[in-house]
Amino acid sequence: MPLTFAVNATNRPPSALGTGTPARYGLIYRDVAFRTADGVRLSAWYIPARNGAAVVLLPGAGSTRTAVLGQAAVSARHGYGALLVDGRGHGLSGGHAMDFGWWGGRDLAAAVSFLARQPGIQPGKIAVLGESMGGEQALAAMGADPQIRAVVAEGATGQQYADHGWRPHDITGIIDPGMEWVQYTAAGLISGAPRPMPIRDGIRAAAPRPVLIIAGGAVASEPVAARWFRAASPATVQVWVVPHAGHTQGLATAPGAWEAHVIGFLNAALHPVT
Repeated sequence: MPLTFAVNATNRPPSALGTGTPARYGLIYRDVAFRTADGVRLSAWYIPARNGAAVVLLPGAGSTRTAVLGQAAVSARHGYGALLVDGRGHGLSGGHAMDFGWWGGRDLAAAVSFLARQPGIQPGKIAVLGESMGGEQALAAMGADPQIRAVVAEGATGQQYADHGWRPHDITGIIDPGMEWVQYTAAGLISGAPRPMPIRDGIRAAAPRPVLIIAGGAVASEPVAARWFRAASPATVQVWVVPHAGHTQGLATAPGAWEAHVIGFLNAALHPVT
């Protein structure tokens, strides 16, 4: 079974982009592309900033940038630039998909560097908002990339064995680690993807840069994982559990509260009152 999961995660066909665009929300945008350090061409939409700051938006595994259109619209409504990225092997991006997210560090570095070159983006004013796998990629990557000034991660529970210390210490907690070791080791060998920094290490290394982790209240594992990640750096990590929300359904379940939490966090992180 773990070998099956590993093969499936590393041999995914490209996900279709979908029909929605930022124009659906009345937003001005342009199609853009940029290359990672290892030469993979990533495709994205860019909504220009009006407040000197911008957010990279990352969808979850098997999804494309159309999955974060709603989150981008909220950010843009408050003046933030938004870069909606198809991860490698997804949508219109090149490369080979790896649905544990291990290429996230390279993809994010390229996305953040692209944003830093855009007119109107001030130094130190770039954040990342990731859903599910996208959030996990952002949490792991921020420890090694000082250009990422803040991270919002929704539905993050881990992308490797080292991220799953929150699992219960029962019979399942005894069996699962061995299966995960096989699964993740095989996935790394098959894909050649670099194993990312463990999420708790990334959070600690990024301090004092802030993190907001959003968990779905209807998904038992998410609040537990979020609080375990927060324990790595309690002074810099906030956790918000959205009552009754499913996986990455915070905006759909509580749109007003989601907007208030996320925009309040971004404003404090990127436009602090001095």
